[in-house]
Amino acid sequence: MPSVFTARALLLDMDGTLVDSDAVVERCWTRWAVGKGLDPAAVLAVVHGRQGHATMAALLPHRPTEENYAENSVVLAEETADLDGIVPVPGAPAFLASLAGLPHALVTSAGVELATARMGAAGLPLPPVMVTAERVGASKPDPEGFLKGAAELGFTPAECLVFEDAEVGIAAARAAGMRVVGVGPRAVAHAPSAHAASLEDVRVTAADGVFTVTVGRD
Repeated sequence: MPSVFTARALLLDMDGTLVDSDAVVERCWTRWAVGKGLDPAAVLAVVHGRQGHATMAALLPHRPTEENYAENSVVLAEETADLDGIVPVPGAPAFLASLAGLPHALVTSAGVELATARMGAAGLPLPPVMVTAERVGASKPDPEGFLKGAAELGFTPAECLVFEDAEVGIAAARAAGMRVVGVGPRAVAHAPSAHAASLEDVRVTAADGVFTVTVGRD
């Protein structure tokens, strides 16, 4: 049976939720892993949903923070320049079109330049509010980004519904006191409030300032 939610605002992750960037992420972070003598599979298991410097801190816990930030700038530039294989998650164009003119925000661990590049490469419109890496002091799973997105839209956490694909993003949404729809295969294991194989399984209608979001098929 489908799950039905009502909300006043939607908060959307980008990579894996709206944009399929896995090919780029795997290329760039595999290259980084090999350069550090790390197992690429182990790196890719933790990279999704986090800011790059947070991934580095998790994998190289004894390395100085300033080195992580400096090296993250290099990897970020590589990711921003590499748009080969960037495509929308199935259903993302229609999903975002259904939100036009309604309160929603992008809450992503990507910087604004990377987010703009990837959304553009996928042919997706930028939401009216964007909470990017530059605008938070802590990476997901910290709830700061989602709380900031809700505040900028003018709603409480309980009035918001989050869309996420990654473990750290789902954890961040929960820590913010928000319900969360998990999108795609990575989300299944992390017990979101509901799960959609893709955004093709999500239907959104709005009336009198309230979203009705149906997740799943009859």
